[in-house]
Amino acid sequence: MPLAGKALATLCVLVERHGALVSKQDLMSAVWPETVVEENSLDRNISTLRKTLGDKAGRGRYIETVPRKGYRFVAKVERVEAVAVARPSSSLTRKAAIPQQIGFCRVPDGVRIAYATAGSGPPLVKAANWLNHLEFEWESPVWRHWVEELVRHHELIRYDERGCGLSDWKVPDFSFDAWVRDLETVVDRLRLERFALMGISQGAAVAIAYTVKHPEKVSRLVLYGGYARGWGKRGSAAEIERRHALNTLIRLGWGRDHPAFRQMWTALYIPEGNAEQVQWFNDLQRISASPENAELFSRTFGEIEVTDLLAQVRVPTVVFHCDQDAAVPFQEGRLLAAGIPGAKFVPLASRNHILLGNELGWSAFLRELGEFLEWE
Repeated sequence: MPLAGKALATLCVLVERHGALVSKQDLMSAVWPETVVEENSLDRNISTLRKTLGDKAGRGRYIETVPRKGYRFVAKVERVEAVAVARPSSSLTRKAAIPQQIGFCRVPDGVRIAYATAGSGPPLVKAANWLNHLEFEWESPVWRHWVEELVRHHELIRYDERGCGLSDWKVPDFSFDAWVRDLETVVDRLRLERFALMGISQGAAVAIAYTVKHPEKVSRLVLYGGYARGWGKRGSAAEIERRHALNTLIRLGWGRDHPAFRQMWTALYIPEGNAEQVQWFNDLQRISASPENAELFSRTFGEIEVTDLLAQVRVPTVVFHCDQDAAVPFQEGRLLAAGIPGAKFVPLASRNHILLGNELGWSAFLRELGEFLEWE
């Protein structure tokens, strides 16, 4: 697997200082010299390197972890004369073809939000959903096909939700209203006048609230795998009890190297994923958010209630939902479409919450999305 970008830069720093302990702060300063990033970005690079080198966490053959201090490259290093050889790489070519620009902005309560832009054409803003990481998604076998198709037709604007990804993790407010303000801030920072808005999963409720509040900004609304009622508003007593138990498991097991926990969570989102996709989603859990924030996210999702806003949406809307989605019930997608005046409902054949690129449902999704957004 070829290395590129920040993962390669991290390896270079470790190899250059082989045998010496490199602190986490020194690594982050060297790899991101002009950007303040959270530790999880470094964790992601180390995870990528270990996977590529066939190393194991802790005291590996190549990268040794010194708990709470940093890392040391322990393999033998020999200096040889470099010979430049041009070798095509499909993954590097793909990334070079669709570069993204990452920036930061601050919302009124002082939280720093990371956003990214890529592509050209009419703007399409994607409201943040849980398990976001702007950089990690860019190389992802789960999201890559989404990004590639969307930037082919649009300037795609994405951002990491407060409390996860490259955005600030220590935040004072995890409320739904704060999520809407984050979207408002990103739109204002980029001075977007009018754009299509996409909401995925709980991002659909955020997109709905924003559209009702700023109808002059949104030209078209795309909702995928979303809901108007959180699990605490729509579930039976047994379902709510199950979700509370799941929240406890999140607090205790999130991000840990425990196959049973990882498999339980990943199976809700991509039950049809292959080994690479499942491993990536497992890594994403640890890299995207802390256990404390993951639990806060889940609890806040249960409190979402925008049912009364549906009738106030006055822009063309399409609602997509996978017919066997285990993460968000199919009937929640139908409820969205039924409540929004004139909305089109498109069921998709899939067991996954996130459509994967080899599914028949993905082809149907692209066809309907292209027609709705008037792709040429």
